[in-house]
Amino acid sequence: MADSSSPIFIQRTAILNGINSVGKLLRVVGFDPFTLDADSIIRNAKKKANFSADIPPQVVDGLHRAVRAIREEGNPNPFGALAVKTLFERTLYGRLKVEQTIQEDPSIRDQKIEQPVFIIGMPRTGTTILHAIMHEDRHNRSPLAWECLLPYPVPKVDTYNDNDQLNSVRKEFGQLFKLVPDFKMKHHMEADSPQECIGITALDFNTFQTTAQFYMPSYMDWFFDGSDHLATMRWHKRFLQYLQSGGVKGERWLLKTPVHMIRLKEIFEVYPDARIIMTHRDPIKVVPSAASLISSVRSLYSDSEDPVRSGNEQAEIWSKYFDRFLKDRKALDREDQFIDIRFEEFVADQIGCIRSIYKHFGFQADENAVTAMKRYLDSNPKDKHGAHKYTLQDFGLTEEGIRNKFANYYNFLENDLQK
Repeated sequence: MADSSSPIFIQRTAILNGINSVGKLLRVVGFDPFTLDADSIIRNAKKKANFSADIPPQVVDGLHRAVRAIREEGNPNPFGALAVKTLFERTLYGRLKVEQTIQEDPSIRDQKIEQPVFIIGMPRTGTTILHAIMHEDRHNRSPLAWECLLPYPVPKVDTYNDNDQLNSVRKEFGQLFKLVPDFKMKHHMEADSPQECIGITALDFNTFQTTAQFYMPSYMDWFFDGSDHLATMRWHKRFLQYLQSGGVKGERWLLKTPVHMIRLKEIFEVYPDARIIMTHRDPIKVVPSAASLISSVRSLYSDSEDPVRSGNEQAEIWSKYFDRFLKDRKALDREDQFIDIRFEEFVADQIGCIRSIYKHFGFQADENAVTAMKRYLDSNPKDKHGAHKYTLQDFGLTEEGIRNKFANYYNFLENDLQK
């Protein structure tokens, strides 16, 4: 484990250190108010939601697996345990209220979802900024952070920009950034920012999200090889139908998460007319950047974060994800529904790349959309909230090791990627 003063780690304030100190003292005397217990989380969420029906079995299974992995492998500090306990109870409550709403109004499942766009490049390949820029086009509808964290009641047109859910999440984010100022630089998010699909799959408890907070290898093994990704993508569609049932719609959904690389078959089974944007960058640049983000976030929730362990874990995970992606993409043979964007090309001309995306898929980019996109770029320069610096060596990685692990992907970049 690296020293807690490492620049990779999130620096803690006196208040945060105080919370952990008190929590550890309580643990010593045999009292832990933040104990994680899946059955207790389920009881509390069902009671609050007044939910009497059966919870989907994959939700129960995923929750139990996540809790067990955090307790046995994640080694949460008191703040981490409190944070994840609160998050899980609220997440399950939100899922149950959405299910209740759909049960009461089955017509929600008749909502049309046509030609959704999925941005699925690996982390740190420009997916977040691409998502944010394209979100400026009013014809694109992205799920927002507050909609995933507090989805009930359904968003409405007349209160979309000013409602209790949005204001609550905005207040919480403000408190978090005040409690942990360093977090804003290393993992900045606004309440009304476009949210990744991990915010949706978190509601199914089949998600990469919690593994960004804790080291939990058993859960990650299940997530890759054992979880029901088709059931999760069916939930994903149901959630989008729910969100747009309140009247807040666009011409198409704009969605994003690198984790969808392992769900290509399931995406096309649920959304046969999906459009896929795949961003590409040299893994030698990508892996340490992803490890840096993961390690810094985990350092907030656990006192035993090990950057070298996380670096090797991230190299292993994303090489496996790429291998599955390449295999499934070839088998699906839907190349007209894909477009590949090289990171270097995107950095050189963001608007030009977006124009090529629109042209490839037959979308129209009016001048209002282009103006809004340019305005966003001008207002959000690179490293606006500070630079996050790291090296390969910080994570026990070497260029040769990454090239060997990503051999299949390098072959794709050099021989198969559209020039």
